[in-house]
Amino acid sequence: MKKITTYLTPTLATVALVFSVAAFNKACAAPTAQAEPAPAPVMASAPAGQPVDLTYAAEKALPSVVHIKYVQNSKVQTVEVESSPFDFFDPFGGFFGRGGKQQRQVQTPKKTATGSGVIISKDGYIVTNNHVVDGADELTVTLNDNQEYSARIIGADKTTDLALIKIDGKNLPAIQIANSEQVRVGEWVLAVGNPLGLNNTVTAGIISAKARSLGANGVESFIQTDAAINAGNSGGALVNTRGELVGINAMLYSQTGSYSGYGFAIPTAIMNKVVADIKEYGTVQRAMIGVQGTDVKNYVDAQKDKGEDIDLGTMEGVYVAEVVEGGAAEEAGLQKGDVITAIDGKQVTKMAELQEAIAQKRPGDKVSVTYLHNKKKQQKTVTLKNEQGNTRVVKNADLDVLGADFRPISKQQQEQLGIAYGLEVIKVKGGKMKDAGMVKGFIIRSVNDQPMRSVEDLQNAVKSVSTSREPVLVIRGVFPTGKKGYAIIDLQQE
Repeated sequence: MKKITTYLTPTLATVALVFSVAAFNKACAAPTAQAEPAPAPVMASAPAGQPVDLTYAAEKALPSVVHIKYVQNSKVQTVEVESSPFDFFDPFGGFFGRGGKQQRQVQTPKKTATGSGVIISKDGYIVTNNHVVDGADELTVTLNDNQEYSARIIGADKTTDLALIKIDGKNLPAIQIANSEQVRVGEWVLAVGNPLGLNNTVTAGIISAKARSLGANGVESFIQTDAAINAGNSGGALVNTRGELVGINAMLYSQTGSYSGYGFAIPTAIMNKVVADIKEYGTVQRAMIGVQGTDVKNYVDAQKDKGEDIDLGTMEGVYVAEVVEGGAAEEAGLQKGDVITAIDGKQVTKMAELQEAIAQKRPGDKVSVTYLHNKKKQQKTVTLKNEQGNTRVVKNADLDVLGADFRPISKQQQEQLGIAYGLEVIKVKGGKMKDAGMVKGFIIRSVNDQPMRSVEDLQNAVKSVSTSREPVLVIRGVFPTGKKGYAIIDLQQE
């Protein structure tokens, strides 16, 4: 059975998904050398029956693709373990095993991994995959000429699996970015990256499909290529024969876990929007059309399996299985059972194409939606919304919005209250915590059912929730007396 494979460079600890591209079709030989040097070909493809020279594209792209080393330092973490009623007294730690769960502290190993990235500006902005940098304590970027830089994460988006990082450099070899919507199936492409520890590797293939959806990310419309992908090239460049970036390599679809299938790249049409939003707002401004659905063909096939004969008036488009209450589509009049066939006049044949079209928009943007209602063509203007159901700019909230200071509880507090972790509120200055009635001394045990062992845990919870559809924190904990309490904090932006 075929599967999506995720893994790391051999000999490195499992931390993030990192992939690569390898394998060149030897039938693609360079043209015969001429007496006088000739300009490198820049056409998108060669005449029928003629070989394609990929040397120009390789020379253009190689300097722009970097090697990324990921390091996550060793940490002490508290974990829950099942204990046995027959466990014994440990003179260094007290009684163990009276049945049930117990808290234990463990030292996590240091983790390292490698991936790739693409320089998109002369001043050091680099695009890579979110899974290449997620959770990193240190990032080291090595350029094609072996110069090394420390990198910092500017922003990341798990939904599209993209991240923007930055190094302090000048006049760096930024790649030219092409419009991925103009690439065609059958077009030659190069994949550039660092597979299996083999830095600065260039391999070739063709675009074998567009707008693929694998169910790996929240938003995806992959460019599929038959170029080989192996560990180490996630975040690398997929370029056309002019050496222009058309996609960011992301994953492998294989039966074996190594190259034997197809590779998938995130198109620049999605990348450009994500990068622009991170730079301007600090987070992606995700527009929502407010429907749930599937490809028409998938829906029709599913109904046939149930013995039902369905005629929607087309076999291409997106079947609307549900219209989100209060969403953009509902306000425009779309209904369950409608079939979306075009956005802004551009044909939509499947869900991945709809996702790609909407992913390039922001809340508040208006789009023209063409759809079939009872097999009759209709067209409506839809004003897109954010996940919170409005058109305002959504920004990641910081701990400052809570208006309080926090610290992990001490060993003495752990013993007094019989708890293994928590965050003490050491000062309430105002803001959301004061509005919710939170007082100094309260110990936060969980936020939205996630344990709070460090201030970083709380920071991550606030950031994540602030951009969600329901930006509410449910805080549970105990007072210094041991009495349990809770607070509900609405992070909805005014």
